[in-house]
Amino acid sequence: MKLVLLGAPGAGKGTQAEILSKKMGIPTISTGNILRAAMKNGTPVGLQAKEYVEKGALVPDAVIIGIIRERLAEPDCANGYILDGVPRTIPQAEALEEGGVGLDCALSIEVDDSVIVERMGGRRTCPDCGASFHVVNNPPKTEGVCDLCGAALTVRKDDAPETVKARLETYHKETEPLKAFYAARGKLKTVDNQPGIEATTAEIVKALNL
Repeated sequence: MKLVLLGAPGAGKGTQAEILSKKMGIPTISTGNILRAAMKNGTPVGLQAKEYVEKGALVPDAVIIGIIRERLAEPDCANGYILDGVPRTIPQAEALEEGGVGLDCALSIEVDDSVIVERMGGRRTCPDCGASFHVVNNPPKTEGVCDLCGAALTVRKDDAPETVKARLETYHKETEPLKAFYAARGKLKTVDNQPGIEATTAEIVKALNL
């Protein structure tokens, strides 16, 4: 299956993508992780992206599409993939279509803005491996330490409340119209956010007939 997860920043797309990836045996292509690796390594693309991310703005299409197409050409994507974090705009969705990046389904996780602001304040991210945790919903085994690689967890600048509100505004203006874009192609499915990760996964599994 070739799937894209839609939803506001903090809707749980990354967490659900990881679960679905294991369940279906296909890789998750997280733009955020690819970009964060580039920013950490100080590559030209990474430095360019960093300026936008820290303002809560969107990274330019040319940067995103180039990274994605390179990644999807790798052998592990032959049987399908899950896109997380792209497309974020209708021009990006059109560019993916024109670039031959096919999708079977766009799944939107619906969450209220107030829930997002509260949730993202508790998010903790590993600067080394990109793993994501939450102090309430998905705490690490040891407080402040990554379960996967043992690095100290951090609060990303783009999880601060004022940045989250700016990102939500950007989402409603730029990204939410994708729901209509994919609905018009008969590819949209929506699920309401549930209390707890497992309950949300169960709704997604039902929606996708897995």
